[in-house]
Amino acid sequence: MATGQLFSRQTQALFYNYKQLPIQRMLDFDFLCGRETPSVAGIINPGSEGFQKLFFGLEEIAIPVHSSIEAACNSHPTADVFINFASFRSAAASSMSALRQPTIKVVAIIAEGVPESDTKQLIAYARANNKVVIGPATVGGIQAGAFKIGDTAGTIDNIIHCKLYRPGSVGFVSKSGGMSNELYNTIARVTDGIYEGIAIGGDVFPGSTLSDHVLRFNNIPQVKMMVVLGELGGQDEYSLVEALKEGKVNKPVVAWVSGTCARLFKSEVQFGHAGAKSGGELESAQAKNQALREAGAVVPTSYEALEGAIKETFQELVEEGKIAPVSEVKPPQIPEDLNIAIKSGRVRAPTHIISTISDDRGDEPCYAGVPMSTIVEQGYGVGDVISLLWFKRSLPRYCTKFIEICIMLCADHGPCVSGAHNSIVTARAGKDLVSSLVSGLLTIGPRFGGAIDDAARYFKDAYDRGLTPYEFVEGMKKKGIRVPGIGHRIKSRDNRDKRVQLLQQYAHTHFPSVKYMEYAVQVETYTLSKANNLVLNVDGAIGSLFLDLLSGSGMFNKQEIDEIIEIGYLNGLFVLARSIGLIGHTFDQKRLKQPLYRHPWEDVLYTK
Repeated sequence: MATGQLFSRQTQALFYNYKQLPIQRMLDFDFLCGRETPSVAGIINPGSEGFQKLFFGLEEIAIPVHSSIEAACNSHPTADVFINFASFRSAAASSMSALRQPTIKVVAIIAEGVPESDTKQLIAYARANNKVVIGPATVGGIQAGAFKIGDTAGTIDNIIHCKLYRPGSVGFVSKSGGMSNELYNTIARVTDGIYEGIAIGGDVFPGSTLSDHVLRFNNIPQVKMMVVLGELGGQDEYSLVEALKEGKVNKPVVAWVSGTCARLFKSEVQFGHAGAKSGGELESAQAKNQALREAGAVVPTSYEALEGAIKETFQELVEEGKIAPVSEVKPPQIPEDLNIAIKSGRVRAPTHIISTISDDRGDEPCYAGVPMSTIVEQGYGVGDVISLLWFKRSLPRYCTKFIEICIMLCADHGPCVSGAHNSIVTARAGKDLVSSLVSGLLTIGPRFGGAIDDAARYFKDAYDRGLTPYEFVEGMKKKGIRVPGIGHRIKSRDNRDKRVQLLQQYAHTHFPSVKYMEYAVQVETYTLSKANNLVLNVDGAIGSLFLDLLSGSGMFNKQEIDEIIEIGYLNGLFVLARSIGLIGHTFDQKRLKQPLYRHPWEDVLYTK
């Protein structure tokens, strides 16, 4: 492996398996370091394409999303780092696919638990093709002031505290990602900081070893000393011992192998990492520390003394003139995300939507303040849900039952009415459910099913002003307006609409007052004297009875009743009900596999 520097200020990566937070942390680090271009060139999300919006400083940018590794590499030939956030189940396959791309030089595998046999294959392929694998089970790595992998070094506050926004003189390598953060802080306190830091991962077979990176650091002129943090278990540290003995490392190495406390336990102990388990005296922390010390590394007597050893080694290099003082720079302020600032109470921002009918922020959704569990446990019906979501209150049961009756009676009126006809024709054209439904709904208006609001509006105005049926009907005639809710193409004095009769019977039995319905019946009596088909239709019955429901329940004031009618609540009831039938007609045509509809010639009057 050896060679030298892996990353630079121009390094760009491909990020596999989209994770918003680690990508945003990489971009924030880029901005902190003063990079001109984002370090994430593209995102790979199998099966997805498009863009993901993220922030690069104050600027919102769109990062391309690709459905495959091959497509991403072809689109971003300068991106040579592959950051793999796949699960342990697919990490090996996707990593191997990335290694086989000629543009990829470094693969970082974040997942823990990758099968050891798969890892060995990755290692063999990488070494045979002069590529680098970091991980599995790694947090990644960082080159100070240039590039970082995913969540390496943690939060921006920690990065600033550890002075990772500009390069120092220390090369650091560790098995542990968590301890890397601790050592970045320690090194920043007693030296000029990190030049590059790598966490190789805690698995038994890491893709690259401690000695691989130490030898690489040895070839980087800007790295003046190395700090190594190993752990008990395995024999990785002994490859570093051999390198030191053979004189392959000519820069100071400060090392410590953690796990010396293992001897205090009576039985063998498995520490946090898969590889942190001593398989004998040779793999103990004490044996490794002693071997490193004898090979020429600076090894303190305890972890607590590690900071002092690093400081002393650094100071010696400064005194020898091998390290020049680093000029400190003030990093730019990373803009704070709005949601974080709002939660902390530092800013306030206007909302874009107001909702008063439902709330999905808690443990369960609420309709007008009523939890979903209550709705189910207390046996609420569709009418009860409509009363909560439309009227923002729990109406009495006779009211919600009336709503349900209206829905049942208006659900369908056969295949010949305009709405059903449109849905049938659309379904037979091979269109989807939503298109077929909408084509039918679009016919609802003043001439078809949309007269409920107008019926309620005109009946209420006439009744409240004390107009007689004669004055009301003749006044509408003078204005050139048909009386909404009166008249039917089929029904007549002698063939009454059964739906109207059922609604009237229910209201007489359950409503405390039916004054508006009685007024509508008086209007019907007058209109029938003019024509046999000018009967009270279902729109007029629902409109007048809803006025009685709203006023008789005692739960709405005059202003609220006027607003309900003006907004279009009652037509909404017809839209909701008729959607049931239109969906039914759509399913019926598709189930029957009906062909494209063509209107017959004989039913068309062709004329000039």
